[in-house]
Amino acid sequence: MSGTVPGPSQAELKRQVGEAALAYVTPGSIVGVGTGSTVNCFIDALGRLPGGVAGAVSSSEASTARLAALGIRVYAASEVESLPVYIDGADEIDHAGCMIKGGGGALTREKIVADLAARFVCIADASKLVDRLGRFPLPVEVIPMAAAQVMRRFAKLDAEARVREGFVTDNGGLILDVQGLSIDDPAGLEAEVSQWPGVVCCGIFARNRASICLLGTPGGVRTMMF
Repeated sequence: MSGTVPGPSQAELKRQVGEAALAYVTPGSIVGVGTGSTVNCFIDALGRLPGGVAGAVSSSEASTARLAALGIRVYAASEVESLPVYIDGADEIDHAGCMIKGGGGALTREKIVADLAARFVCIADASKLVDRLGRFPLPVEVIPMAAAQVMRRFAKLDAEARVREGFVTDNGGLILDVQGLSIDDPAGLEAEVSQWPGVVCCGIFARNRASICLLGTPGGVRTMMF
């Protein structure tokens, strides 16, 4: 009796891409580190890197705690002028390297650290690759005073923005999760939303898009260059 051999689990795919990202880390350098379950796999692998790193710039309190627990020094973004690489996950990534990020609520700090880096290496499982961004609700961080106003602006775009209940960012902001967008021009929409009064950060990463994506697939890690 024959049966189908199950493919790797999502957790295994995350582990694979997290470990594959080590190839883009120079021992002795300071590395930019993102946030989320896939990044946690990278952080764990980073703790085993021969030669180690000089430290990391982290995009969230959660990642900072995980790095510190492994004895990796965490620098403030203000302490570095540039980074060779930033490694982070994505909620969606398209075939040009543009992403939606912020499912974990750390989009503002993620974008700050990404902007310090010479290149962005995205680590994700194959379910995150899309032809067009927008299926995943777009996170937008706003100051509380502006939430209703920004929600009305999205309604004019035939999209629905909702406040993420019971969540406050590390910066003290609120997250709006926006559904109903079909993002044909990621860079244009990112620029438009980012200028709205009260918007702290838009979860479209087009200006700071990925230069490399390590995609976990049932056949192994697929490397995409942009």
